Amino acid sequence: MTRLIVAAGGGGDAVAAAMLHTALYGDGDQAVILTYAWDRLLIDPVPGPRGADDFTGLEPLTPAVWKVPSEARPIAPAGSTLPRLAAELPHTIALIDPRHGAEGITRQLEDLVTHLRPTSIDLLDVGGDVLSRGDEPTLKSPLADSLTLAACCQVDAPVRLLVAGPGLDGELSHEDLRGILGPLVHTFTAADTEPISQVLEWHPSEATGMLAAAARGVRGTCEVRDAGLPIPLTDESPTLHEVDLDEAVSRNELARALMSTTTLDEAETLSREICGFSEIDYERNKALWLKEQRPAKLDAKSLLPQLARFEAEARSRGVTHTTFRHLTEVLNLNGSQRDDLRRLLIKSRPEQFAAPLWRITAGTE
Repeated sequence: MTRLIVAAGGGGDAVAAAMLHTALYGDGDQAVILTYAWDRLLIDPVPGPRGADDFTGLEPLTPAVWKVPSEARPIAPAGSTLPRLAAELPHTIALIDPRHGAEGITRQLEDLVTHLRPTSIDLLDVGGDVLSRGDEPTLKSPLADSLTLAACCQVDAPVRLLVAGPGLDGELSHEDLRGILGPLVHTFTAADTEPISQVLEWHPSEATGMLAAAARGVRGTCEVRDAGLPIPLTDESPTLHEVDLDEAVSRNELARALMSTTTLDEAETLSREICGFSEIDYERNKALWLKEQRPAKLDAKSLLPQLARFEAEARSRGVTHTTFRHLTEVLNLNGSQRDDLRRLLIKSRPEQFAAPLWRITAGTE
């Protein structure tokens, strides 16, 4: 049997797809995880998603869809987490190529359905921003999720929309989502995270990292992103809910507008018109800013006092945990130094490592 799981926003949604497969379907079959190659700038310094032409070593899965094997490589200066995911997960990683808009993604999905005849099709979003209206002031990255939603609702096959970790992406709160979420499908446990434990050691996704931490019992307030958003980790955080696909589309104005798009530029224009911004514009601006920054030296003697100051300030805000991505940014390091920072801190203070998060201890500890 083959399961098809569409990672709505790419990035960490693809990692969460592997966790979902373990939780719901076990090890008796394998999944094709269809996902964007759209990583944060600390992994891929080129703004926006990558297409098939941005890789070497892709393999045809169907006439319209490319498989990303472990041997594939992004063409410099681009970067991508997908080849490493393909090496460490037992599933097939397939590439969503959004360059032809929602119509192009719909064709890719239809091709997969025809060739794979999957037992089930799940559209998975971690956090729930796929359910945004488009006018929420906290919304940051609606384009990828809205494109996949627009495509999935046009496929002539049953698609189940699933939201994991309501509110964990920091875009819509759990309170915002409470009246929209459908029935509880599953509550993730520590056992469900085992297949992705190694991936969480290096993958930069904050939302999926918090989902895994919550499944392992971590509770508190986690500060994330460059803006330092506080995300509550509660008993609701490791839950998985089904949402009616048609209701999601009727709510998501951007997804409805994107259905007939044939280019990514057209999709971006609609995002600017409906939501007031395009997340790729944000990435373009941040990429220019990052080029002008000089990262700090990764030196324990100077970094640990900076960390102590950050932790003291974070405690005053009620923060109990943070991500290594956030620490990398607040300590003025660049993305390539994230793994080294993580190793340095875990070696220095292993008691504060609440995998995959960093625990902010009380001042007396």
